[in-house]
Amino acid sequence: MKTKIISTLLALSLCLVFGCGGGGSTDATSENPSPSYEVSGYVQKGPFINGTSITIFELQENLLPTGKSFDTQIKDDSGKFSLDNVSLSSKYVKLKADGFYYNEIPGDISSSQLTLYALSDITDKDVININILSHLEKDRLEYLVEQGKTFSEAKKQAQKEILNVFSISKDDIGDSETLDISSDGDDNAILLAISIILQGYRTTSELSELLANISTDIRTDGVLDSGSLGTELINDAKLVNLSNIRTNLVNRYNQLGLTASIPDFEKYINNFITNTNYVFTKYPQYPQYGIYGQNILFGTENITIPATIPGTISDPGTYYDLAADLPLGTSLKIILKLNSGDVWGFNDQSNWYYTDWNGVDQTFTAIESGKPCNARLYLIQGSSFTIEYYENNSTTPTRTKQITVI
Repeated sequence: MKTKIISTLLALSLCLVFGCGGGGSTDATSENPSPSYEVSGYVQKGPFINGTSITIFELQENLLPTGKSFDTQIKDDSGKFSLDNVSLSSKYVKLKADGFYYNEIPGDISSSQLTLYALSDITDKDVININILSHLEKDRLEYLVEQGKTFSEAKKQAQKEILNVFSISKDDIGDSETLDISSDGDDNAILLAISIILQGYRTTSELSELLANISTDIRTDGVLDSGSLGTELINDAKLVNLSNIRTNLVNRYNQLGLTASIPDFEKYINNFITNTNYVFTKYPQYPQYGIYGQNILFGTENITIPATIPGTISDPGTYYDLAADLPLGTSLKIILKLNSGDVWGFNDQSNWYYTDWNGVDQTFTAIESGKPCNARLYLIQGSSFTIEYYENNSTTPTRTKQITVI
């Protein structure tokens, strides 16, 4: 009898602690399981390729992990992923993608893997895409939620602040994880424009570092305070070849047998170039000395220099160089115009395309950016000529200087 009373008291105690009947909480194994979702979408920088790993993390309302996660992979080169029967007791998720992607600037596959994130309220979402915008807003969104904002409030604010970095204002833009670079529409064009500006002529590791630095900078105030980071953005925005990028993306989707409508990203890049206050600094550089001697392109002042002295076995003589270092994406054209005296001569040139002397001037155009240009020059006593610099496809001289040879 004593044993029966103890058992009854224990059962009553358990009911009081955990609840009895239908009013208690349930888990995925109870008669009221957590709802199951199909989570699918695209991972895009350009599109990520086959084998990219995808992890879905369930989050609490404060965006801390619940400990539940699900894994899948992209199965083709379109960037699409899908995972069925994702059982979630919360509506908040974090998605992580790690893989190689199609780089639309050079038109090839990235040389290393890139990691991108997205945070989303999964309620009523048909797709959840992972992209540059969803990644950039992550740290700022988490901070705003820590400060007491709701997820919805934080998400809208973080996205708006990121658009401001790129001189874009659009109140009705869709959630970042709903945007798609292969579909028409202004919202998608904004995503692609920002993705292109950030990629620029960077390696994948350089892009990853830039994304991390921007995320850290804007995390607490939503403003890009670093002028050097802003300069990085405008430098490549002004130099990327927009026509080639469009062609590369169209060709990529055609090769995959997919129908894509590449949105009008060009107008948002041009808008950024026109309206940003970030300072452009990416110009060809002119070292004081080249491999053949003093560089006549160095400096901005008019100069007087001695004539070339031909070399001998024991004396190398005096020569001059037409030397320039071109950062990736930059371009340069140099025109030498004879003012008086005899014309110059040159040999042993590299990375210059040059026109024949026409009796008035001669043009030297850099063939490839990312490489130095050099030409060994012979300057004749008593001559005078003007150098015109045309940097980064300028149609008028960006500067001029005069050389007098004595």
